[in-house]
Amino acid sequence: MTTAQSSAGSLIREWRTRRRMSQLDLAMEAEISQRHLSFVESGRAAPSRDMVLHLAEQLSIPLRQRNQLLLAAGFAPSFSERSLTDTTLAPAMAAVETVLRGHEPFPALAVDRHWNLVSANAAVGPLLADISEASLLKPPVNVLRLSLHPGGVAPRIVNLAEWRAHLLERLKHQNDASGDPVLIELERELRSYPSGLKGGRPVPVEPDGIVHPLRLAHGDQVLSFISTITVFGTPLDVTLSELAIESFFPADEPTRTVLVRMAKEQAAKVS
Repeated sequence: MTTAQSSAGSLIREWRTRRRMSQLDLAMEAEISQRHLSFVESGRAAPSRDMVLHLAEQLSIPLRQRNQLLLAAGFAPSFSERSLTDTTLAPAMAAVETVLRGHEPFPALAVDRHWNLVSANAAVGPLLADISEASLLKPPVNVLRLSLHPGGVAPRIVNLAEWRAHLLERLKHQNDASGDPVLIELERELRSYPSGLKGGRPVPVEPDGIVHPLRLAHGDQVLSFISTITVFGTPLDVTLSELAIESFFPADEPTRTVLVRMAKEQAAKVS
């Protein structure tokens, strides 16, 4: 979507279209005239640095793409992009590890913008013991591919059709928000995997449900999870803004009991 040849105006227009906003909608949100916005989008007026950032804020453009928009407008990027191993990110990464460890004995993992695994707590490992396609566990481990690949976790997901639909819908929303070509290709790949649908019929929504659960076969038991996504508040670094923690909670008491027992067994092996 964003290329070196794209003008700032054309990129603003593309993001506005992606957000399904008219020129009038965006002009009103940004508190500028529609005429001025039209001139910016057509290239007849060059936006200032402040105007670029202001419009990007109204359009909820991710930080990485805000930098690209600034470059297209002839300005230097505003937001740093550090490696996760950069010493200046050490406090943030320590916070991530604290959250992951603090969530034990329940599984939690941290991922980057492409859903590649950054870190995971000790509760995740036992749930990946029966992966038949070993290449899926070689870094960088993509957790969405690992989840839905027929050689990954998918054969043990009891409600595969429902969970697959949930993950693909979440990825689609992320693609709508970011326009990331890597994620677009990942979505295309994941949609080619077996759907788990029986007879091609859509999965009915549980009438009393509150969230999409993950129901995972583990030995002779079925573990049931609900999950939450946590991100950093008001990050100013591109890499940090794209980091997310997914935490899984037991959806029933039997699952909680199994996870607590597994954690005790792991601790006993270590000691």
